[in-house]
Amino acid sequence: MPLLVALVVVLCALLSPSVGAAESGSESPCLGENSSPNGHNEALIDAATLCLMNEIRIANDLPLLHFNAALGRVASGQAHDMVRGHYFGDQSLTGRSPLSRIMASGYVAHQAKARLHAAQNIGWGTGHAATPAGIVQAWMESPPHRAIILTGAYHDAGVGASPSVPSGFSAPWHGGTYAAEFGIRGR
Repeated sequence: MPLLVALVVVLCALLSPSVGAAESGSESPCLGENSSPNGHNEALIDAATLCLMNEIRIANDLPLLHFNAALGRVASGQAHDMVRGHYFGDQSLTGRSPLSRIMASGYVAHQAKARLHAAQNIGWGTGHAATPAGIVQAWMESPPHRAIILTGAYHDAGVGASPSVPSGFSAPWHGGTYAAEFGIRGR
């Protein structure tokens, strides 16, 4: 499945519109951007979300985010943890921070002088707001989430989505809960 996500991300990156096309309102080439998570389309949802964030980065002359499987596992784990635990927040049910989950994921090589810069965006929605297009739009309308997406230093990203929302946030619990992890590692 990670290979499928990587192939879709590469395809989206190759098909992304130029800055002018993105500004003129032409259709996005991000397959699945208007699909809701359903428990059977994780790769499609994750790739569409990353593709949409890359369209925004292209329009802002920023380098593309590259799919990273370790960050994807962290993001997926956080999205599902929030739904299982009926909460919405950056810390896991066990109290682990996004940084500690990323450090434990293998994303950072086990080097004494390795550095890591990371961030996390989370969100949930119902209806159109549960789609990759809806969640990325909501992140772009939120200054802290927008700043993370537009941080040019981030090189890698992983996305995860759960096909429901934490029970305290929506009566029928249908929708999507998302997490996106961003990182750059270096020495």
